[in-house]
Amino acid sequence: MKKAILAMVVAGMSTGCATIMNESSQAIRVETKTENGTPVAGATCTLKNDYGTVNVKSGESVSVHRSSADLDVVCKDPANPDATARAISRANAGLAGNILIGGGIGAIIDHSKGTAYTYPSWIQLVFGKTMIFDRRAEQEGMPMQGVEPISTVAK
Repeated sequence: MKKAILAMVVAGMSTGCATIMNESSQAIRVETKTENGTPVAGATCTLKNDYGTVNVKSGESVSVHRSSADLDVVCKDPANPDATARAISRANAGLAGNILIGGGIGAIIDHSKGTAYTYPSWIQLVFGKTMIFDRRAEQEGMPMQGVEPISTVAK
């Protein structure tokens, strides 16, 4: 009986909490619009992080591999200047649970697999702008409005 309990404890510690709760990929909806707010469907968008690159047409969703690295997004449309963005990767509750409960091994596993992190789930890029999307400001069921980075160059 003690061996069975010990085996269950070891098995539980060898997998991360976020690995159990989250998949290693996440769906992200990508939309584009002009500076005056007119939606543009069908632009070619490339999403890239340290796990690879995926392509999607604006107005659609795509599955990306979760990672601790931010997600770089570029959307191109012949009638508009490029739209670029960075989707910030944020640790999710599964990683915090591992750390609080003492599952250091699980935290390491979740970090290395990317399952401990989440990107914004619905982003709207604006042609001609560079934007940042941070899921801290995300509202469920609503597209994220990105913010333009603050320029650090003195004028």
